[in-house]
Amino acid sequence: MRHTIKAITAATLLAASTIAVSGVETATDANDVILAGHDTVAYFTENKPVVGSERYTAQHDGAVYRFASAANRDQFRANPAKYAPAYGGYCAFGASLGKKFDVDGKAFKIVEGRLYVNKNLDVLQTWKKDIPGNILKAEGQWLQIGEVAPGDL
Repeated sequence: MRHTIKAITAATLLAASTIAVSGVETATDANDVILAGHDTVAYFTENKPVVGSERYTAQHDGAVYRFASAANRDQFRANPAKYAPAYGGYCAFGASLGKKFDVDGKAFKIVEGRLYVNKNLDVLQTWKKDIPGNILKAEGQWLQIGEVAPGDL
């Protein structure tokens, strides 16, 4: 009986810790919306930021994605890895510095088929000065910070 209680307690603690960590890898708001509500598929198809609608949503990796149309939502559902932003939707330049910053959905760039977002348009311009170098730095940093809460960095 004691072993059963210990096992249940351990399972409960594990589940609680998993819940507490969920969402850390993705930059979401209080409603779990990512990309400040912008349609991630539209970045690729229209090459511009388009605000998504609460009417068309999909969930991926603990984040709620909003879309401007059902077609965009369905396109995302067919291949979420293609459209999900790098670094969980955190600022690409911030990731290169080992930090996690929220983003402005208007500050984006697609590089080799991958969506990168930044804190704001000024930071995007700084990031663009050395895109390959900044991506290389961010990829290395992300291995260390990917699972760390922004406030702990």
